[in-house]
Amino acid sequence: MLRKFGAFAGLLAAGMLACASAAAQPVNWQLGLQQAADDRMSRIIDLHNFVLVIITLISLFVLGLLTWIVLRYNAKANPTPSATTHNTTLEVLWTVVPVAILVTIAIPSFRLLYYEDVIPQTDMTVKAIGKQWFWSYEYPDNGNFTFDSLGLSDRVAATQMEPRLLGTNNHVFVPVNKTIKLITTGADVIHAWAIPAFGVKIDAVPGRINATWFRATKEGKYYGECSELCGARHAFMPIEVEVVSQERFDQWVEEAKTKFATVGAPTRFAAEQQQ
Repeated sequence: MLRKFGAFAGLLAAGMLACASAAAQPVNWQLGLQQAADDRMSRIIDLHNFVLVIITLISLFVLGLLTWIVLRYNAKANPTPSATTHNTTLEVLWTVVPVAILVTIAIPSFRLLYYEDVIPQTDMTVKAIGKQWFWSYEYPDNGNFTFDSLGLSDRVAATQMEPRLLGTNNHVFVPVNKTIKLITTGADVIHAWAIPAFGVKIDAVPGRINATWFRATKEGKYYGECSELCGARHAFMPIEVEVVSQERFDQWVEEAKTKFATVGAPTRFAAEQQQ
């Protein structure tokens, strides 16, 4: 009995892990947006659903109006057409109603844009540098180390149980429920750092610093890609962010300080040349 229960628990855990993994990346036959792991994305989904209701009602209204006109005013049903050329009430309505609809959509849209644009008090900063065709990251608040993050080959991705074209060899670690300031720039051409589950998409432009923020509320791995047409291997420039507890993040930082290089540190060859 205990063995059967253990097997069932294992299958249940595997199923939950698969569902969590699927929520952090696109899935086959997906309808709607990816599940949110950030309040920003939750608000984006709410606005999307709100606008979807409005445009659905508009589409149904137009379809019903066209159907009524076709059936009621075709030549067979209405051999003597009306000679009316103007209808003041109708003209006022088809001007005022669309304006009212647009204002109804604009108010929550502007509120969301302001919420996304204004960076709150942050707990730490991560810098993402877009390069052809991979990402480099810096952690200025946690030891100022840097590392490159390259996409995995299909064989390695399958071995490591990572999704194809989305897994990376070194991925970003951030603590859960902490506000992260993300600054981006490009080393060569324009790239774009995007994680759909966080509602984040920001350009990485050479010679310029752009900034945004996110606050992941669920632990797990989340995937994205460069969302700018940056060159021949644009489709092979993935982003992987692992959201972990504060304790696991602190442990990873200590490991990263010894594993990765310090920003601005000279190479061994450069140090030898200076002697």
